[in-house]
Amino acid sequence: MDADEFQRTIEESMSVELERLGSSKLLVARTDANLTTEAVLRAVADGERAAMETFESWADDEEYTDAQDAFAEFSEQESDHYDWVVALLDGEHEPDDTDADPMHDRLRTLETTVDHLGGVVGRSLVADRTHLQVVNFFVNEGDERRADVFRELRSETGAQGDRAIELLADVCEGSDDWDRARTVAEDVIDIAYEAYADSLDDLGLDPKPIC
Repeated sequence: MDADEFQRTIEESMSVELERLGSSKLLVARTDANLTTEAVLRAVADGERAAMETFESWADDEEYTDAQDAFAEFSEQESDHYDWVVALLDGEHEPDDTDADPMHDRLRTLETTVDHLGGVVGRSLVADRTHLQVVNFFVNEGDERRADVFRELRSETGAQGDRAIELLADVCEGSDDWDRARTVAEDVIDIAYEAYADSLDDLGLDPKPIC
């Protein structure tokens, strides 16, 4: 496996989960069916803060310099994203003091450089779907200013995944490392999907698309 094949393989193996995470039901699950502007922004703010803290902890422990630099930059980027979202809330946001969401709980258990980089790729694919749904939400609300903010968040988060794949090409010593990174990425996506499906189930909704 190589860098070009890596993401394509993950998107193919996790196509069902990623497709469902990219549905309009995603924000229903993230807000407990409270589809107001404030609820959507607060849910996203919690996610950006969780990502900031995850990457910060990785940067503190990472021994491989290029990966350490990347994680530190990702943490700063997510801090900026958090600030942007809070600004859309007029500067008012109380971080959720409960545990991080299941996806970030899983990310924080990862220890090796290969695992971390695989986790970034999985998280970026999940976040891509989240940000797209937030963009769509604000487009439907006729709020292009907020939609543009989330277009930029989506682009920058996708670039994190691309950079992680480039670093994997440097650190993977063979197919076993590539397979390990892929397994981690798929696991991260699966956990995000299960949390999404469980939230919909609690609301009496089915995550499967209506055919």
